[in-house]
Amino acid sequence: MMHMGFRWYGPSQDAVTLDEIRQIGGMEGVITALHEIPAGEPWPYEKVLERKAMVEKAGLKILGIESINVSEEIKYGGKDRDRLIENYIKSLEAVGRAGIHLVCYNFMPVFDWTRTDLAMPLPDGSKAMAYDGRICEGLSAEQMFDYIAKNSNGFEMPGWELSRRSEITAEIAKFDGMTGDDLRANFKYFLDAIMPTCEKYGILMGVHPDDPSYDLFGLPRICKCEDDLVKIARMNSSKCNGFSLCTGSLGSNPQNDLPKIIRNPEIGPRIHFAHVRNVKYDGDHRFHESAHVSRCGSLDLYEIMKALIDVGFNGVIRPDHGRAIWGEKARPGYGLYDRALGASYLLGLEEAIRKDRGEKI
Repeated sequence: MMHMGFRWYGPSQDAVTLDEIRQIGGMEGVITALHEIPAGEPWPYEKVLERKAMVEKAGLKILGIESINVSEEIKYGGKDRDRLIENYIKSLEAVGRAGIHLVCYNFMPVFDWTRTDLAMPLPDGSKAMAYDGRICEGLSAEQMFDYIAKNSNGFEMPGWELSRRSEITAEIAKFDGMTGDDLRANFKYFLDAIMPTCEKYGILMGVHPDDPSYDLFGLPRICKCEDDLVKIARMNSSKCNGFSLCTGSLGSNPQNDLPKIIRNPEIGPRIHFAHVRNVKYDGDHRFHESAHVSRCGSLDLYEIMKALIDVGFNGVIRPDHGRAIWGEKARPGYGLYDRALGASYLLGLEEAIRKDRGEKI
């Protein structure tokens, strides 16, 4: 069986409590991180133990870490990358010593993800995050900041905080002229450096796909399709080198056949973590996030879950971005109610698929 988890940002950064998460049927634990520690600084072992004790006191487990962020200087291969990689290894050691064996991370230059609306009203009265390529594709970062300043609707888009405008534009400039192959070379350098520590502590590393799965702002993006994932799998042969399969990120591009990607023999065995959610296509390079139920979006979550079971996935899974429903006020995409519904739906799909195969649950 898969191990159902819930992303939790921590006591000071999440409107959802551990007590509420524990009440979701079938929920085993949380995926969390020390978000208060800036990227590039090592995580103290004592801080990891403190977070672990807090979660266990609430009757849950830490199923994984999301994320230990990779410094931009590692991604663009700056002069200080070896020191920063050593700090990253120290963070992995702290996590491994604490008995945590899964880490989600990404290698997206500058931006973890991009949306053009954090609260798009849907016909049923809920609100969801949305992306419209007509708004941002072809823009410079400076133009995108201008758009956000005029159209933020009271929200600050994570990664695009207006106070960071000069910092972000300076970071983008450091990737000027970098190709996808250049970024892959820096990624391999990083993987080769951390894999011995991952193997020592049994830490499964799952790289998260680019979100959305399109090129943006002139930055190289190397984790957006099946071919990209195969190239990453071949970068380092360690079984610890793998993927956080995100159906919403890969599924943002209708050309990505998710069941086929999962069943690829070079990808399926390396799926260490699954983020499962749905999106609804609104046109070319346009989508909004929907309820998890297949009929509510454009992805067939039954076929996706069936593919995961077919390849023997028994790792950590979590419902991903949820809509804002029932008047809840929370971090965009990370409220309690819709994700709890999503977790129940995914658990129901898994039970039905496994019982249909004659498995005992």
